[in-house]
Amino acid sequence: GLGLSISYDIVVQEHRGEIRVETEEGEYTEFRIQLPKKVV
Repeated sequence: GLGLSISYDIVVQEHRGEIRVETEEGEYTEFRIQLPKKVV
């Protein structure tokens, strides 16, 4: 849906992070969001 598209834009394109998806059919779907650590 649109929510995943917006999430992708924010996480991947704006913050240079990653979205990973793991699915076990009939059991679960897991989304992992990883953002880079920014050193100030």
